[in-house]
Amino acid sequence: MLSALELPGSTWYYRETEKDELKDKYDYLKPLIRKVIEKFPEYGRPRITRELQEKYGIEVNHKVVGKLLRQWDMTILRAARKTSKSPIERAIERVGSDANLAKKRLQSSSPVELFEIAYTDFTGFEYAGGTRSAKLMAIIGHTSKLIIGWAPGKSRNKVIACRAWERSRETFDRLSVDWTGLIMHQDQDSVYKSNRWVDQLLEDQLKISYSTNGAKDNTYMESFNGHFKNPIKSILNGAETTREVKEVIEKRVMQWNQERRHSSLGQTAPITYIKQEIRD
Repeated sequence: MLSALELPGSTWYYRETEKDELKDKYDYLKPLIRKVIEKFPEYGRPRITRELQEKYGIEVNHKVVGKLLRQWDMTILRAARKTSKSPIERAIERVGSDANLAKKRLQSSSPVELFEIAYTDFTGFEYAGGTRSAKLMAIIGHTSKLIIGWAPGKSRNKVIACRAWERSRETFDRLSVDWTGLIMHQDQDSVYKSNRWVDQLLEDQLKISYSTNGAKDNTYMESFNGHFKNPIKSILNGAETTREVKEVIEKRVMQWNQERRHSSLGQTAPITYIKQEIRD
């Protein structure tokens, strides 16, 4: 075989000896690396290496970690775990199109109540002259067009999502609105399928709705993101810090909710419309 591959025998024996040396020298790492992978199956060599350093105080080169992963067939373990579906994903798959509660509700003959359906999604934007980027998550009322809650951040994550919902609860409290039974509709982003997000909404007695046809099932948010961001793109571009970004977004949210007229609301602003509906 070596002759056919035109490889010297010394290369073969060197590789075999190296494997044996690695196994003997780092065998104690095997259970620790396996533990890291079981907890974080998405981690690659760099993050596994950092985890070993910070959690276990073990200094090891990331190239060595890569060799150990291959030698112990843990790359197969990582691939297998990454493809496994969570209980939430399996539930969505099992119910199929019925996962889109918002669409099902809109297809009924009865009118949608003031705070019966809300939509959410992440959208990206640039600032500091286009050199930096961030994300914004907003929660929008279907009937009221109100930005109920919102939160910006460096990336889409569960912390930002839960912060936006916390702000929504504050809004509902100010308006003396009971959010129980609200349908929260979103894409099948990993954040929205996370235990933290789902548990929070279920704890607050919301109904969870998912798009089953990608962005086509959440066109409301696609439209909102464009209308919300376009007028402030140049202002965001001039913002230099995250604090300035938050100020720009907050000002835009207040304008949207309290001043911007919406044709679907009889040319009134969301807050004005809501107060009229609550009074009536």
